Amino acid sequence: MACAEAARDTGPQAWLLCAGSQAGHRVDVIRDRHASDRLHLQHGPIDLIIHAEGKLQEVQAAYRQAGSAFASVLETLTSQLALLRRPLLPGSMAAEFRGGVARRMFAAAAPCRHETVTPMIAVAGAVADHILAALLDGRQIERAQVNNGGDIALFLSAGTSYRIGICASPASVRHPDVITLQAGDGLNGVATSGWQGRSHSLGIADAVTVIARTSAEADVAATLIANATNVHAPEKIERIPACSLAADSDLGDRPVTVAVAALSAAEKDQALRAGILAARRLLDRGLIAGAYLTLQDQTAIVGRPADTPPAHLPGIGT
Repeated sequence: MACAEAARDTGPQAWLLCAGSQAGHRVDVIRDRHASDRLHLQHGPIDLIIHAEGKLQEVQAAYRQAGSAFASVLETLTSQLALLRRPLLPGSMAAEFRGGVARRMFAAAAPCRHETVTPMIAVAGAVADHILAALLDGRQIERAQVNNGGDIALFLSAGTSYRIGICASPASVRHPDVITLQAGDGLNGVATSGWQGRSHSLGIADAVTVIARTSAEADVAATLIANATNVHAPEKIERIPACSLAADSDLGDRPVTVAVAALSAAEKDQALRAGILAARRLLDRGLIAGAYLTLQDQTAIVGRPADTPPAHLPGIGT
């Protein structure tokens, strides 16, 4: 393995993370034989952790393919940001967008265009889906995951499964519930949204985790359900315009949640009921398989139930 190189100010970075190691190593050709090696791809705000399982040569080739596909992702997206931040209209077409990621964003957001969404609602999940597809192209891989800040694209070959830990909030490392996804389920996407997460939310859910066919579709749904999880309690909920937090936010001056005080039982119930209603609409349309909502000490499940919680779950990939 080559020695670590100094990180550059611009350009995508690829790193190999060995089990138990905090040191990153620039990847050109992967030579490390640890089964738990993960590929780390980072460029600007995009930060991916990738793990593939299979024969060594297949995993090496898959990682090289992922790195190659990643190199142009950010540049392609930024070159059409104005279009991607524009609300989708009834006549909007996929052909307006350039590149695999942008078209995945459009495809995931389009079924919800009546909610006045922009393709940016699906960006994190679409990037994960795009890189997973590149990683798998022509390769014999047993399992793979591309994790983009909690929006996860998964691949399962026949006879394999993943156990997914459901966090109580985007900032939490606790996994009080677990979902097992099996090969053949057709569910390859997981995403979590909430007001404490890295993206802005119009609602007050601590976390909404969604299981769907793709990571991009899960990303859209988690955002919409988290936005809908709301109650009128202005004295307990602090909001400020999204543009004051990020001048280029596609939410503009819409008020986003920045603090939530302790709510009464009735307020939590009302907010969760609103989120549940939004989740059921998506479930009835076949856009999601399950949603897991958390607000302070209350939880709700719509669709696919969680497994019996284990005593300990170290995280996705077990």
